[in-house]
Amino acid sequence: MSENTSKKTFSKKISFWNKLKDAIGGTEEDYTKISLKKAIFLLAVPMILELVMESTFAVVDIYFVGKLGASAVATVGLTETYLFLLYSIAMGLSTAVTAIVARRVGEKKGLEASTSAVQSIILALLASLPFALAGIFYSKELLMLMGADSWAIQEGYRYTQWMLGGNVVIMLLFVINAVFRGAGDAAIAMRILWISNGINIILDPILIFGWGSIPALGIEGAAIATNIGRGIGVLTQLWILFKGGKHIRILVSQLSVDVKIMFHVFQTSLGGIGQMLIAMTSWIFLMRILADLGSETVAASTIVIRIMMFTMMPAWGLSNAAATLVGQNLGAGQPDRAESSVWKIGVYNMIFLVSVSLIYFIFSHTLMEIFTFDPKVIAIGSEWLRILSYSYFIYGWWMVSVQAFNGAGDTKTPTKINLVFFWLIQIPLSYFLAITLGWQHTGVFWAVLISEASVGLFTLWLFTRGKWKTAKV
Repeated sequence: MSENTSKKTFSKKISFWNKLKDAIGGTEEDYTKISLKKAIFLLAVPMILELVMESTFAVVDIYFVGKLGASAVATVGLTETYLFLLYSIAMGLSTAVTAIVARRVGEKKGLEASTSAVQSIILALLASLPFALAGIFYSKELLMLMGADSWAIQEGYRYTQWMLGGNVVIMLLFVINAVFRGAGDAAIAMRILWISNGINIILDPILIFGWGSIPALGIEGAAIATNIGRGIGVLTQLWILFKGGKHIRILVSQLSVDVKIMFHVFQTSLGGIGQMLIAMTSWIFLMRILADLGSETVAASTIVIRIMMFTMMPAWGLSNAAATLVGQNLGAGQPDRAESSVWKIGVYNMIFLVSVSLIYFIFSHTLMEIFTFDPKVIAIGSEWLRILSYSYFIYGWWMVSVQAFNGAGDTKTPTKINLVFFWLIQIPLSYFLAITLGWQHTGVFWAVLISEASVGLFTLWLFTRGKWKTAKV
């Protein structure tokens, strides 16, 4: 190797580590002006690390709860069907917030961006109240409605009570991190989740199984750990927002209700809430079908969802980077650059998820055995993982194209798509295959595969038509 080549190699390594340092530490770069590859790297790395930590906690949490038995895992899964409704509102609102903040930052209107952030936080607080009241006073009834077994209703209800009762921390964590992402402060959002979930992971085994003078709280301990970790995360978010991040800061003078801006945020969020609500309620119907097939089926499905979360979060991180880049570049009047960023990220996403699908197919039993010793739960879960592996390459493009629509502020198009493919195809097909044809859980798994592969291909085709470039926010 020549001296010249050695210097170039060394220079590239230094450049990579400098970029990585900027991505993790945060940077004041203008994402509408730097090279697309660099912009994607600076945004995607912290977003990926943020969601990897979130999914790591989800996996660790279900690992410890799994030691309490199939009914405990089923309780978590049934509670999450209600949390999915909350997530749909939180994610829908977050989608709107990211799009609005990104557009204002791209237009160089920082004060309007932070005002929108304040109104979105107020909306999040209001949205959390009904879930808190329902969880505190009607947790047993909610579990009964979902077909929970006697253990879940008599013992596991405390988990539901804590998770729904303290849902405000989940709502705020979603929305405020969306503010940071839209502004381009992805590194801050990453650090918040690392703090929050790091505390969760430490507290989980201590509160579930007990330690020293701390009593074993069982499944209730898992919920308490989650609320403490996320609560500390929210306090940290608020401190940074007022102190000021790299691209956004809230002033005390902005702490008031602005009905016009709040209504604009709410109106923009309706499409995002709609698309998430449709997808999440579809999952509730599927869980209701699976609940009739036994606690082992629900437990297996709950574990599979956690594994999916862990493996797909890097792909969602990349997709979130697409939303920010689309929003900021459209705000800067560069629609072609916005589209180019989506195609680049789509290729990266597809490559990643193809590798994940190979792992699912080859190591399905091994993955399930990490979380449970129940042979029936392992068999059902590994079957679903193998079926999922057949279409992951499509999911990569679906995620990115959906986030392109959302980042542009066109949240209504994905909502209409979800309505057709999830409610009109996925739910009836699941029932038909599982109950009418008697395929049981296998029918549900194949219905999910068919419907979600179809929605992915259709969404990508719609993206290529380019109408999202004209969306107004």
